[in-house]
Amino acid sequence: MLTRRHILASAIAAPAILRFGTAHAATTLKISHQFPGGTIDKGDFRDRLCRKFAEEISKRSGGELTADVYPNSSLIKTNAQFSAMRKGALDLSLFPMPYAGGEVPEANIGLMPGLVPSYDIGDKWKKEPVGKAFADFLADKGIIIVSWVWQAGGVASRSRPLVTPEDAKGLKVRGGSREMDMVLQTAGAAVLSLPSNEIYAAMQTGACDAGITSSTSLISFRLEEIAKSLTSGAGQSYWFMLEPLLMSKSIFDAMPKNQQDIILSVGSELEAFGRKGAQDDDIEVAKVYEKAGAKVSPLDAATVEKWRDIARDTAWKDYAAKTPTAANLMKLASAVS
Repeated sequence: MLTRRHILASAIAAPAILRFGTAHAATTLKISHQFPGGTIDKGDFRDRLCRKFAEEISKRSGGELTADVYPNSSLIKTNAQFSAMRKGALDLSLFPMPYAGGEVPEANIGLMPGLVPSYDIGDKWKKEPVGKAFADFLADKGIIIVSWVWQAGGVASRSRPLVTPEDAKGLKVRGGSREMDMVLQTAGAAVLSLPSNEIYAAMQTGACDAGITSSTSLISFRLEEIAKSLTSGAGQSYWFMLEPLLMSKSIFDAMPKNQQDIILSVGSELEAFGRKGAQDDDIEVAKVYEKAGAKVSPLDAATVEKWRDIARDTAWKDYAAKTPTAANLMKLASAVS
């Protein structure tokens, strides 16, 4: 027998596809992400991007299409968001691509150390064959890319600086993807696999000596409170992550064409905001850590090339050998210049 509690629980969990109703009824999408919440004007730019997206789709649809934002993994746990979208149980998520790697290994192309050397190269992916191939692959898995967002990363360390591969020996490091972990292990580090919102606790307890993550996460998760050193990726980095706004394909496909068009056009327009937010934080992160008393070290071209050389001989080969799709994506991504 269905109790009132069961009915209420089902209504709360219902994805957008069950909420369309009549042609003119408002559709409220749910956007989940792991990052700290703020406002449309202040806070983590990834949360702000989601809020700007929600505001703009409502404006352009005359209120027929709205969205609620759930930060801090408050709606669905971090690593479960990709699967929830594939099943149609979650509408959208601003999601770190390699977090899906356990479910679909090909997703790890989104954090392949040394592969994407700059924002300009990352931005080219969308219109290059690699972008089309990756978008088609995700669509086959039930996921639509709404906004392409790239972020450079750096390293927060609770002890000595982690700048060169030689510095990694003996450290316990969070790398962010299976492939980054392979590079770190080759350099002599022990690795931990955990989402960026758990780095603080791991470093605080000593389970983790250093965490590699985006400049924005280095700020938003307040790692400067426990870090003695920062390696900045502002000038250049071997760590670039694809962290797009994604949508459930089953939810998207069930929407009327005019609403689909609004979602895709707003998503595309917000990519410039995403790039500026990421690049602003690449600069801001050094200021935050210097103010907290941490030693800040930049990366130079020679050091980035050292990391890239290790990646090419380990992670790149391992990834390409996973599946024919992975091999093709690696080939296409390597051709972008």
